[in-house]
Amino acid sequence: MSADRRDPREEQVRRMLDGPHPALPPDLAAQAVRHGGRRLRLRRAAQRTAGWLLALALVAFLVWIGVEQPWATEPAQVTPPLEGW
Repeated sequence: MSADRRDPREEQVRRMLDGPHPALPPDLAAQAVRHGGRRLRLRRAAQRTAGWLLALALVAFLVWIGVEQPWATEPAQVTPPLEGW
């Protein structure tokens, strides 16, 4: 592209970037660090809690499997007729 035929949107963006920038708070970096640390601690706590819940559910499932044994067939409730008397 030649210098005299620029995209109007590009020119608008260049004017915005060359203009005055808003003032930032002096403690912005410290706030970001505190916020990030808090989010990281919350995420770790949530992951730890989810892990414990998953482990607890697995243990409960294994205990249920061991007690109920759902793969075993139920014994017959009716005795066969007595023959030969």
